[in-house]
Amino acid sequence: MRFPSLSAIAAALLLFVLPAQAAIDTTAEHGILMDGDSGQVLWAKAAFTPMPPASMSKLMTIELLFQHLKDGRVKLTDTFPVSQAAWKTGGSTGFTRVGDRLTVDDLIQRIIVVSANDACVVVAESLGGTAENFVAMMNTRAKQLGLAQSHFVNPNGLPDPPGQMMSALDLAKLSRHLINDYPQYYHYFGERSYTVYDQGKPITQPNRDLVLEKLPGADGLKTGHTDAAGYGITASAKRGGERLILVINGLRYPDLAKDSPQKQDWFAEGRRSDEAARILDMAFREFRKYPLFKAGDVAGHVTVATGSADTVPLTVTAPVAITLQVDSRPGMKVVLHTVSPARAPIAKGQQLGTLDVTAPDFPGMKIPVYAQNAVPRAGLFGRIYLGLRSLISGH
Repeated sequence: MRFPSLSAIAAALLLFVLPAQAAIDTTAEHGILMDGDSGQVLWAKAAFTPMPPASMSKLMTIELLFQHLKDGRVKLTDTFPVSQAAWKTGGSTGFTRVGDRLTVDDLIQRIIVVSANDACVVVAESLGGTAENFVAMMNTRAKQLGLAQSHFVNPNGLPDPPGQMMSALDLAKLSRHLINDYPQYYHYFGERSYTVYDQGKPITQPNRDLVLEKLPGADGLKTGHTDAAGYGITASAKRGGERLILVINGLRYPDLAKDSPQKQDWFAEGRRSDEAARILDMAFREFRKYPLFKAGDVAGHVTVATGSADTVPLTVTAPVAITLQVDSRPGMKVVLHTVSPARAPIAKGQQLGTLDVTAPDFPGMKIPVYAQNAVPRAGLFGRIYLGLRSLISGH
């Protein structure tokens, strides 16, 4: 079977180039939209800059707890004690009491649904021995997961002590990991409310992720707010087999400053969820997945120096599909970048370049390409012939 050349594909893509209009516009200071299946970044706004993540950093605490559950070190029925330090933790509370022993199942729901800072400390002290040791575990785990713009100083995202930082990209990558690697526990993020008992009295608190109520297909993940961070949310939704992950942070509502803190939070949380639901709903409508290559397709050729062959075909090892805005599709460009000539010997499967995909209002994407077959180094007489040919041709 003969595959189309890269130049033919690029020419076909560029037949009709029209200006694309950005589908996503937001007042959030940071944002990212990610394809939940491939991890492809679809849209970004200051997404690679570390920022205070507030309670969205609780996703890292939950990740460590899910990891311990998955590998069997912890069970959902295990109980963890509430210390004085945990009980005294400020901010949003899970109404813990010193001396209580809470099940892991209970603690997960307090952290995810109620955003309980005290429950985070209970988990940190139980898994790490001390909260400080657990923070070290968070930072080590972040490196293992490739969260390059993340640094943790506490397990809950409170602004004191300062220094807790994550990028929107890291939050999206962490969310994708939670969704794909812990499907048996992901249902916790979709719970609409949770009831805790304070001295025997039931206290039911709604999930602060109001996108769950406002967007069909929404099923998680976490909200956050501090004065430094502004209002933020990490949200995900799935429709028709397609999953999207959205992170926005740094939403500010100065017009609400005249209201009481409780009223301001109530209105701001509603606006935050409206913004996230609006963006995700628009994204499901405006973005499409476009196939580019099948596994094994030839994407181009590279010249080989001192080899038994003059060129080697370059292939992709897996199917390649690009998700981008419908309006951006006509302006998509695919450009092959290689180091040419490549020097023999060349091994089959050796990476020899990348395909750079660009489009209007698209962050761009790099796809590695590999040698389709091996090219051994030419023998002595072959090198003499190549040298004479080069001398005669002037190259």
